[in-house]
Amino acid sequence: MLNQRLQQKLLQKLSPQQIQMIKLLEIPSMQLEQRIKKEIEENPALEEGSEINNDDIYDEKPEKEDADFSLNEYSSTDDIPSYKLSVNNFSKGSELKPDIPFSVGSTFQDNLEFQLGLRDLDPKLKALAEYLIGNLDDDGYLRRRLDAIVDDLDFTLNIKTTEEELINALHLIQDLEPAGIGARDLQECLLLQLAAKDQNNKSIVRARLILKNHFEEFTKKHYDKIILRLNISEKEMKEAIDEILKLNPKPGGSYSDPHSKVAEHIIPDFILENNDGELQLNLNSKNIPELRLSRTYSDMLESYGKNKSNKQQKEAVSFVKQKLESAKWFIDAIRQRQNTLLVTMEAIIDFQKAYFDEGDETQLKPMILKDIADSTGLDISTISRVANSKYIQTHFGIFPLKYFFSEGMQTDSGEEVSTREIKKILEECIEGESKRKPLTDDELAEILQSKGYQIARRTVAKYREQLNIPVARLRKEL
Repeated sequence: MLNQRLQQKLLQKLSPQQIQMIKLLEIPSMQLEQRIKKEIEENPALEEGSEINNDDIYDEKPEKEDADFSLNEYSSTDDIPSYKLSVNNFSKGSELKPDIPFSVGSTFQDNLEFQLGLRDLDPKLKALAEYLIGNLDDDGYLRRRLDAIVDDLDFTLNIKTTEEELINALHLIQDLEPAGIGARDLQECLLLQLAAKDQNNKSIVRARLILKNHFEEFTKKHYDKIILRLNISEKEMKEAIDEILKLNPKPGGSYSDPHSKVAEHIIPDFILENNDGELQLNLNSKNIPELRLSRTYSDMLESYGKNKSNKQQKEAVSFVKQKLESAKWFIDAIRQRQNTLLVTMEAIIDFQKAYFDEGDETQLKPMILKDIADSTGLDISTISRVANSKYIQTHFGIFPLKYFFSEGMQTDSGEEVSTREIKKILEECIEGESKRKPLTDDELAEILQSKGYQIARRTVAKYREQLNIPVARLRKEL
């Protein structure tokens, strides 16, 4: 039996415009330029350039109507325009336009196949070797199991083979340059490289023994155990380790390909200048074009509005109106984004004035998102979106906005300091330690406590991990 009843609910939903505004706020300047170009391509009512007349449309509020015409004046309650019901909005043949190809350099897999072609090989062995080369990852390792590759060859290429035949093909690949290629793990990779070196060198021979028989102890830096088991001196152990440190753990990356990776350049969103002690903040709008409404579309709307007797004219009015509204909203959204960025960054600079004057990291005060949200009157989520993926160029370097945010703690004297200052001291302690006997987390905690920072060992461990510094045992050197 159906049970019908009335129920009230309070829901909060974001409009499509609000969602797009949030997305605009998140993206950095470089992506904003691309987003604007995309909008110009998709909306013919949006153009680059500033308004010539005094009635500057760029400065209008989205709800304000233009002095020459009213968009609401041409609203229609007739049938939905056909263009809104059409799925295919491409021009004729545009969806079939092929991507333009571009020239790229060869990969290390191409280099291996070239070396393979210089050898006189059995056709099946060559086919197996080429298939294995295609399964190597970017570091030059074969991460897949050989029995799985046997099944793949059988089902996909109809090549019957065995693991023994694949091992022979793999050994063939491991004989190619660079040394260490085709390894199945780090241990095998390093051993292959040592095997290609001078075997009359005693340090190299010892290095092979260490990696072959004591690899686990070596990775954990249990050097004392290795010295005892191999019955060698500390000097001989150090010489062997030096040989191992010369090896390349990622041989596939040693084959340089200028086209394989594109260098990423940081484009700052803000530029902060220090003019005789006075800080001046500007948005980096160098590549962001000015926007305006198309006068052609404005005139077109006026013209259509005078004669909308038939259905076709009404659809044209609705289409032009929708494009102009979209363009006006986008212009206002860009302006609102710029204002929000400036307000947020100015609040950060005011909060960290001492740091921005000198660039001294120890002058950074504890600052969290809520501090800037309270200062600007904006929501914490808005501050988070502004700080995400944004950079500022200062007279002492380029920094991500997230760099200026940190938690705080009190010293013995009651002064509140940033955790960044504690991490800086922690780094200095580790840099100055004896590598033969590195400082443990307990010892680091004691040093910090002696400097007035009441900090526990587990907190030291957390900060050390955040700085990507390994534990004391792994920092040990002979």
